[in-house]
Amino acid sequence: MVVPNDGAGARQARHWLANELGTAVPPALLADLVAVLAELVGNAVRHADPLPGRVIRVGWRLRPTPAGPRIRLQVTDGGAPVEPRIRAVDPDAPDGRGLHIVAALSSRWGIDRDGLGQSVWAEFEPAGQQAELVGTDAFDEPGLVVA
Repeated sequence: MVVPNDGAGARQARHWLANELGTAVPPALLADLVAVLAELVGNAVRHADPLPGRVIRVGWRLRPTPAGPRIRLQVTDGGAPVEPRIRAVDPDAPDGRGLHIVAALSSRWGIDRDGLGQSVWAEFEPAGQQAELVGTDAFDEPGLVVA
């Protein structure tokens, strides 16, 4: 999905994900997916340059497994001068917790950069499954949904 680089784009991405995966995943997982996607898109809007056309690309992949769905969310933007990272935040700070939320709710997350920008992704293992230690190309097979 391609969305505008603004708050309306973040709202479109959340609704699209909820509509597409609403019947495919348990409600608690869907809530985590929507929260993580909101953080990733929000970070792209606030901290990164947009892609050409002032847009952000949002994609996801769902892989059924016997234990439950394995999901990867990905948000691609034009990149930023500073790579996204979890930072120390004062308890009274009004913001700065986005990647803490992403890390807490997902099995793992990371960043891929290329000549066009950067993709920040988060992966979700089936409930009760231990995440494998893998590189950023763990999902490099065809099938990432980008509308």
